[in-house]
This record gives sequence, C-alpha cells and structure tokens, in this order.
Amino acid sequence: MTRRLPASPALLAALFLTGAAATIPVRAEEAKAAPVAGAAPAEPGSGTTGGSDTINRIMQDNEAMLSGRGFTYDPAGRRDPFRSLVDALNSQAKGPRPRGIAGMLISEVDLVGIVQKGKGYIAFFNGSDNKGYFLRVGDAVYDGKIVRIDRKTGSVVFRQDVNDPRSIKPYRDVTKRLTTAEEGSL
Repeated sequence: MTRRLPASPALLAALFLTGAAATIPVRAEEAKAAPVAGAAPAEPGSGTTGGSDTINRIMQDNEAMLSGRGFTYDPAGRRDPFRSLVDALNSQAKGPRPRGIAGMLISEVDLVGIVQKGKGYIAFFNGSDNKGYFLRVGDAVYDGKIVRIDRKTGSVVFRQDVNDPRSIKPYRDVTKRLTTAEEGSL
C-alpha cells in the first residue's frame, strides 16, 4: 500500500529555490495564472506559456535579491542590523587633533617629574613635540584625562577612553611612572 503525502507550500518553495522547479511540469491552469507584477505577458501565438515567463521572472527577482539589488531596509527609527557597530563608533571620531598637549595621545607623552604646589601636585610631561607641559588632576589629553597624581610612588594615572563595544567599561586606567637616570639608560 503506497501512501501519497500532500505537498506543503514550504517544500514546494524549497524545491523551487534550489532549481528543482525547472523539472516539474507546469499544468495548463497554472500557466494561465496571473503574471507577476512587472513580468511581460506571453505573446499570443509565440508558442511560449505564461508560466515559463513567470518562472523566469521569479528566478530573476530571486537573483536580484540575493545580489543585493532588490533589497531595501526601512529602519523605522531602529538601528540598521546590517551595519557594523565598530564603523558607527569610528564615524563619531573627535575630528582633527588640536595643537599642543590636548592633541597628544597618552602613549605619546612621557612623565618627567612631579611637583608639589600647595596641597596638590602637578605633573611635568614631555610631549611628542619635544616641549614641556604641566598638568593637574582633571586636565585632558586627546584620548583621556588625569585621574590621580601620586608623588610617593612617582606615578600618574590616566583614564583612557576606549571605543570598544565588547568591553564592559568604556575606559581603562593607564599608569605612567617616573624613570630614574639608571633605568632610562638601560
């Protein structure tokens, strides 16, 4: 006893997209179905059926969609899921760097000394332009600002801005230390 299962629309769609639909014969009543919008109607007396034109048009539309020509996205106020998050962060860059210490990265400045002024401390830095700069807690460089100056340990702690969407904190602490003459010559 042979049992025949009805064909589901999902199965037929899968067969059609894989190219197996080209081997399925088209019945006369399916060939007379309404053509797809934009498809050219069959010429009378040309010997071609409207069904084969419809199939060709659908195949062309599928190829256009897969190549990206036939797809549009309406965000409706939401973020576009096809755009990179990292590119969005890079496009919001600060622009051209300002002159002086405000335009230098933390890695481009060297701690030269720490000076006490009243009850607070001032750090003396040598910039990448070979000039000296005095900075206090709260002063900023291009990618961060000074959080703490510790004269006893001879260190300055910067809070560096991090533009990594995978990181838990949007910052990291970078410590610059004083080097002695013996350490610097090694």
